[in-house]
Amino acid sequence: LESSDIPHPPLEALFTIDEETGMTGAKGLETGLLKGEILLNLDTEEDDELDIGCAGGIDVTAKRTYLEEAAPVDWTTLEINVKGLMGGHSGIDIDKGLGNANKIMNRLLYHASSDYGIRIGEISGGSLRNAIPRESCSKIVVASPKLDRFSMDFKKWSKTISNELSLVEPDLLMTMSPHKKIHKVMAVEAQKQLLQSLYAAHNGVYTMSAAIPDLVETSNNVAKVEVENGSMTVACLTRSSVDSAKIDLANALKCTFELAGFEVVFGGQYPGWNPDPNSPILLMLKEKYKTLFNQKPKVVACHAGLECGILAEKYPELDMISFGPTIKGAHSPDERVNIVSVQKFWTFLLAILKDIPKA
Repeated sequence: LESSDIPHPPLEALFTIDEETGMTGAKGLETGLLKGEILLNLDTEEDDELDIGCAGGIDVTAKRTYLEEAAPVDWTTLEINVKGLMGGHSGIDIDKGLGNANKIMNRLLYHASSDYGIRIGEISGGSLRNAIPRESCSKIVVASPKLDRFSMDFKKWSKTISNELSLVEPDLLMTMSPHKKIHKVMAVEAQKQLLQSLYAAHNGVYTMSAAIPDLVETSNNVAKVEVENGSMTVACLTRSSVDSAKIDLANALKCTFELAGFEVVFGGQYPGWNPDPNSPILLMLKEKYKTLFNQKPKVVACHAGLECGILAEKYPELDMISFGPTIKGAHSPDERVNIVSVQKFWTFLLAILKDIPKA
């Protein structure tokens, strides 16, 4: 923007906030403000891809209270941890079969409750709604005479899960260790309802697209589970490139949790971005990419929430495309950018600006 020697047409620069957690910046953009005919969205995570479509999303949040009871006298308090998972973007990485810490923790607690009558004091798992949860921690009590057998079975359950996920989650670790005594636990019925509803809640790919090969159409991420002090919350992010399918899966989750006494609310909804394979800017960028890099770019739609969906709803006449440098581990603590690809991206952007067509 400050350069005096870069050829370009008249430019408008749109900077948004809160893209990772709510897209409130894009949602707050007024209609009629932008005058441009073409939108270059600099937010794609593979440098050889041109993105022309994305999924919409909706937050599904289930909350309820529960009665607390005094922890049984002389029972042993334990802390269970699930950690070492890859994590990742709950859209882009949802088709990789990665482990979800909340679902793994629930599976362990379900067996522990069914077979040993353990009581749950606390659960805390996951963080951002758009990140596949990497870690979960729970505090439980178990009848002391059952502790040895329970410890043996916990190792068996953990080994089974590790074997199932060994190819995609080689560093998965499930541990159980003594913890200082807790004094309050969930009432038995509330605990049962929580574990059953979480077990039933769909997580991962729900349907694949019939229109675009290898594209996830609809999915859900059980992103966050918090149980403490008489209150429990389960937060999910449901995505789909088909708005009706997004609502259908959200309703399925709503029914699942309502059967367990939760109050379920929808929020943070944003639309998808329908691909236009004949867009003028796409045709221009394909040719420019081939000329610069001597290969064809991949033209894709992504199973993630780009702000283009929101912008297209506000500015339906915009000819839009998304591209960017290569980013790995998006929305995880391991997020990083490929430095070499930044130069490639910059070269590509300058060439586009020099020869930009009228929409």
